[in-house]
Amino acid sequence: MALAPDVPEGPGAQVIERASDGGVLLRLSPEERALVASLAEELRAQLDAGTDEPSLRRLFPPAYDDEQDEQAYRELAGDGLLDGRRQALELVAATAGSDRLSAEEADAWLRALNDLRLVIGTRLDVQEDALFEGPQSPELALYGYLSWVQEQLVAALAPPEP
Repeated sequence: MALAPDVPEGPGAQVIERASDGGVLLRLSPEERALVASLAEELRAQLDAGTDEPSLRRLFPPAYDDEQDEQAYRELAGDGLLDGRRQALELVAATAGSDRLSAEEADAWLRALNDLRLVIGTRLDVQEDALFEGPQSPELALYGYLSWVQEQLVAALAPPEP
């Protein structure tokens, strides 16, 4: 049973493809679009509530070992980093229903998907060398799905091979 007339199914299905103008075409199901928008809105709300939540720690790793240098860096760059994350998440929520993304919008999607994966991965205590044989929880399945979408987006944005 097809998800929607233009949504591919099955292993290896491409739901994100490069457009001729350098942007990308999105062929996500309505449910996938709603999920991505909802996750972006949820993380945006968490960022608005404050960045002290433990699951957000990987979004703002220390830049310096020295505490004074780190504090100075946070005062100088912290708001800019936070605003960039908020803007990317807002854009994802606003464009999740679109069939086409510009190259700039696709770049914001990459950043937002990465942030979502980092937060979920932190909650699940996913390590860099972790291997999963299959989803063992809904959260892990969500992490895998976001990884798959991000991988497709990276592939779609990569320069074509000669």
